[in-house]
Amino acid sequence: MKDVLFRKKNLGDLLKNKGEIQLPQTLGAFDLMLLGVGAIVGTGIFILPGTVAAEHAGPGIVFSFIIAAIVCAFAAMCYSEFSSSVPVTGSAYTYVYIIFGEVVAWLVGWALLLEYGLAVAAVATGWSAYLSALLEGFNITLPKAISGSFNPAEGTYVNIPAIAIIFATAFLLTLGIKESTKVNMIMVFIKIGVILLFIGVGIFYVEPANWQPIMPFGINGVISGAALVFFAYLGFDAVSSAAEEVKNPQRNMPIGIIGSLVICTILYGAVSLVLTGMVSYTKLNVSDPVSFVMQMVHQDWVAGIISLGAVVGMMT
Repeated sequence: MKDVLFRKKNLGDLLKNKGEIQLPQTLGAFDLMLLGVGAIVGTGIFILPGTVAAEHAGPGIVFSFIIAAIVCAFAAMCYSEFSSSVPVTGSAYTYVYIIFGEVVAWLVGWALLLEYGLAVAAVATGWSAYLSALLEGFNITLPKAISGSFNPAEGTYVNIPAIAIIFATAFLLTLGIKESTKVNMIMVFIKIGVILLFIGVGIFYVEPANWQPIMPFGINGVISGAALVFFAYLGFDAVSSAAEEVKNPQRNMPIGIIGSLVICTILYGAVSLVLTGMVSYTKLNVSDPVSFVMQMVHQDWVAGIISLGAVVGMMT
């Protein structure tokens, strides 16, 4: 029984099977960075900075993102080393299977499913909120009963838009890595464009007084904020899942994983600074804070573009 539970995958056999299956190796370092940015940037930049700033860290949320990024960097270096040494599909599940055996890999596999299930649910819910905000700009209001999480007391029972986007994204993935990578590239450029628009316009409405006090909840608030925004970085490990389809994985995997983490940290920090500088952190506990603050400074056209960009960009 013990031999069965702790039996390990043989790296040589995995590499041999890789040669027999022959997944097309089409991805380079730039493709991997876009894949990582597409997986990371979503709820973390369009929703979390507002809610975490309002309830935990205040303007100090910038430090929360930096702390979370440093922790992720250590994990990213481990993923980089493993994915370049073991360029096969499976990510952490495969790595653990090789080193510790089947039972530990089974536990890790279920942990990954729970992690991605939580992340997908949060992103889909955030996407639904931005879709509702976008439609309201055209005087279209989705029925409350089908556009929110289950809460009969408030009259919401199911979030149909969130469910629909999950199925649409799943269908996209079935088309293959080459096709989904092209779509991901488009989405990433849209997301980054929207973020840069927000920063470029919002910076002119920043009032330094809104950054005081910098840590209204103290250092404990910043640390608890870091624990929450760590969730925003979920996805960088998804890059390692594509290792088998990467050209020159020993070179491109570390660049793709660490590069995407650096890019996202810079974007998170910049958005957090502008967001908390435009309005008091106490007003940011809303489902669409990036669009919300633009409406507060009467830049409705920017708010509309941000909502549209979030709806399109959060699909990846």
